[in-house]
Amino acid sequence: MSRTPGQKNKPKMTQLVNVEEHVEGFRQVREAHRRELIDDYVELISDLIREVGEVRQVDMAARLGVSQPTVAKMLKRLASVGLIEQIPWRGVFLTAEGEKLAQMSRERHQIVENFFLALGISPETARIDAEGVEHHVSEETLEAFRLFSEQRGFK
Repeated sequence: MSRTPGQKNKPKMTQLVNVEEHVEGFRQVREAHRRELIDDYVELISDLIREVGEVRQVDMAARLGVSQPTVAKMLKRLASVGLIEQIPWRGVFLTAEGEKLAQMSRERHQIVENFFLALGISPETARIDAEGVEHHVSEETLEAFRLFSEQRGFK
């Protein structure tokens, strides 16, 4: 806190929460960051299959703004945890578990985006902002977003 000589310190506006609550907040953020990439990849794979019928690494790299080796590395990771299957010369396919995760991620995104729209945020900004927020809100907060949006006609 900076102050000029002779000025009194201003009182703090917030107080630290207890250690356990503090740790839990940071644990949840780390978990959300860990899941974020996985969610984004499986959702994109699902969307590409639905829209163009196939998934190519070059298309994923272009849409995610990353290199093809980065996509290849993540695809290996997704395959190792049972979310995708890679078939040589045929592409990438979601397993049942991968499709379920993609659908859940898509629904979370839509709830957050609808909430932002219900607040009066422009559609473009709501879509962009929802992409980050969807991974970081609790189920309780997500449900509150959903109810608020539905009350204002956004479903």
